[in-house]
Amino acid sequence: MYTHLQERFAPRPPVNIGTLNKMKADGQKIACVTAYDASYAALVDEAGLDVVLVGDSLGMVIQGHDTTVPVTLEDVIYHCKAVSRGLYRPFLMADMPFMTYASPEQALNNAVRLMQEGGAKMVKLEGGASQAAIVEFLANHDIAVCAHLGLKPQSVHKVGGFRVQGREERDAEQMRRDAKLLESAGADVVLLECIPSTLGAQITSELHVPVIGIGAGPDTDGQIMVLYDLLDVTLGRKPRFAKNFMAGVDSPLQALKNYGEAVRDQSYPAPEHCFGTPNAVLEAPKTKSNTSVKTSSNISKSAATKQASSARKKS
Repeated sequence: MYTHLQERFAPRPPVNIGTLNKMKADGQKIACVTAYDASYAALVDEAGLDVVLVGDSLGMVIQGHDTTVPVTLEDVIYHCKAVSRGLYRPFLMADMPFMTYASPEQALNNAVRLMQEGGAKMVKLEGGASQAAIVEFLANHDIAVCAHLGLKPQSVHKVGGFRVQGREERDAEQMRRDAKLLESAGADVVLLECIPSTLGAQITSELHVPVIGIGAGPDTDGQIMVLYDLLDVTLGRKPRFAKNFMAGVDSPLQALKNYGEAVRDQSYPAPEHCFGTPNAVLEAPKTKSNTSVKTSSNISKSAATKQASSARKKS
């Protein structure tokens, strides 16, 4: 059956990459959330959200690990299968777990499994410029790719913990370069995690593809939250960008609807969910004209000082 032809004119046509690109072009915010089973996936669909990620965050919120590193490809495929059965409209994305994309060939084989067995329509992988060749290889084989920059949870042991990234000028500039390189390599979406709001806004404005943020400020093209944070299931201290949407409502469905509305009317994320930037980072670069004016000014000041000193000597 030509299901896609029937869906095209449905009251709620399924979201695809073209939909996401149009939302970015129209300035319409993209509401995304993680999910791990069919029941919650059905609620997410009913709530009208746009993108669902079967994230390796399942290692922490479902399996009870301290990091996402122990999550396997089989884990993600299992949960992706379940989620795909509960979805109709949202676009389904799946994480590629730790060390499942160490080479282009390995990445392709595992991406194919996530799509054919798990039902994913896009795969997400972490990494900067070093992953450009893999992104390009996948894109050349018609695999839709989301590139993940900023805080990369799979690298938590390498970077020394869950820390905000891109606060130093050098790191911010490198992230901007990486984002452009990954877009050029064929990334269809870029996800930014735990970076200063100003950097999130800058990268979003510089890229043509949709940019989704989690702790990346209000100016990205969309937002994503971990489902269990949104529904206040997670105990203990939570990330700054987490917000309890169960407050004041009596059902998870209403909480998900309120989250979607908050993303679209830009009341989420609020300032308390965002990360700042030291004054030295992301200052506007000095133009040649500014430099020359400053230099001329310095020369003038120097000349005036010499003249004053000469006048004092004469007197």
